[in-house]
Amino acid sequence: MSAAPDDPVYRNPVLDADWSDPDVIRVGDDFYLTASSFGRVPGLPLLHSRDLVNWTLVGHALQRLEPEGEFAVPRHDCGVWAPSLRHHDGRFWIFWGDPDQGVFQVNAPEIRGPWTRPHLVKAGKGLIDPCPLWDDETGEAYLVHAWAKSRSGVKNRLTGHRMHPHGTELLDEGKVIVDGDRLPGWFTLEGPKPYRHDGWFWILAPAGGVETGWQGAFRSRAFFGPYEEKVVLEQKDTDVNGPHQGGWVRTPSGEDWFLHFQQRGAYGRVVHLQPMRWDGGEGWPVIGDDGAPVTEHRRPDLPPQKPAAPATDDDFPGGRPGRQWQWTANPRDGWATHHSADGLRLTCVRTPDAHDLRLLPNVLTQRLPGTPCTVEVDLRLDDGEPGARAGLAVLGDAYSWIGLERGPDGTVRLVHRFAETVAEQERDAAPPRPAPGGRARLRVDIGAGARCRFSYDTGDDTQGGAGEGFRPSGQVFAATPWRWVGALLGLVAVAPTGQGHAGTATFTQFRIRIQEKRADR
Repeated sequence: MSAAPDDPVYRNPVLDADWSDPDVIRVGDDFYLTASSFGRVPGLPLLHSRDLVNWTLVGHALQRLEPEGEFAVPRHDCGVWAPSLRHHDGRFWIFWGDPDQGVFQVNAPEIRGPWTRPHLVKAGKGLIDPCPLWDDETGEAYLVHAWAKSRSGVKNRLTGHRMHPHGTELLDEGKVIVDGDRLPGWFTLEGPKPYRHDGWFWILAPAGGVETGWQGAFRSRAFFGPYEEKVVLEQKDTDVNGPHQGGWVRTPSGEDWFLHFQQRGAYGRVVHLQPMRWDGGEGWPVIGDDGAPVTEHRRPDLPPQKPAAPATDDDFPGGRPGRQWQWTANPRDGWATHHSADGLRLTCVRTPDAHDLRLLPNVLTQRLPGTPCTVEVDLRLDDGEPGARAGLAVLGDAYSWIGLERGPDGTVRLVHRFAETVAEQERDAAPPRPAPGGRARLRVDIGAGARCRFSYDTGDDTQGGAGEGFRPSGQVFAATPWRWVGALLGLVAVAPTGQGHAGTATFTQFRIRIQEKRADR
């Protein structure tokens, strides 16, 4: 949560939404962070901060997923896994693992780009969580990665490589430098971040699984080992489950900090900031409050900043969505129309999958806030064919949406539908209602436990709507995540298969109002 400039204390999480698998660096007085984006486009989000507490989204490093044909349809749990962000030789570098293809890399002279096209550094199944290390003392370069058992049959080990200093290729076949199967009690070792400090090679890496695991530290005098290990952050008696997987960063004044995630169900992986120091005796890092995550703490010794957070609201000037939005697959021409006014004008894309939002590539999404909130948007369904529909969705393994649909007689009605996790087709969550003028203000109140109450205002005075405001629709819907991805807010326009243009839908005044009090923590 963002902190006021005069507040000496910050409170976790500092990024209260699904910024999964964060990695962080400092360049001068600026801090930068990236996170997993899986199958959404654009990918590799880029966040900026001056105080490690208040963050803004400044862009994305990946405009399309490759190979493009593989991501023409949603692959929600594939794509960009656990990227690493580094600054070397005057350039920004991001490495990530696609579990089905291998290790990729992009780089740029500035954080806002231009970024290179993805370069495949090493092909292979199950190569995940790669991170480079340029050793300034020797000029050598290395790369460490973990393994996904679902693709390779291997997990719980870290493999190290020598890497060309240009970051374009690996110079050997690799060697297992940490084998978690040989460490009593260690399992699901992954997410390695290598560093050099105090004459040691360090690898900070999580283990134990995202919901119940811990953060480990490994050190050796030589890159290829042998390494000794220690648990340096774990839940203990706090309510922060699975505190691990992130990055270490040092401020200009010499303070050390560690950013990591916490898995929170439908909210995804929210980001915490932990104080860190190096033990003067044994030399190990000490994270949090003697190895336990802190809920609040003295702010970093950095110039105070105005409260900030990644944008959520959008008026869609010129018909263009803001940086906070991502498609569920590589976008195609014609999905959104640019124009001179405000408002997002989406084409009602014809598809045989109109019955299931989870299958659609043309859903425009943003992260579900981790704090109870109210989401609203205005929708107008423009002239179109019967069956054309558009609306506001809460999307995951199960989903629910509310919006407008043109009926067989050409009239527009308010509809509210949902699909359970195992369902192959959606069904009504409430009876359809008239929507005079083809307009509605749509709302979702998201409360404790990501429980969603949908409502609408059509201004339909035949039902006493005028002057009464929003009316509830259907039962409470509990948002659900995908396997690795938190639930998403979505805007969608779609139509069943047929001939010709199916019409458009215009969304305006998208707003998210955060409630003051945390009801679920």
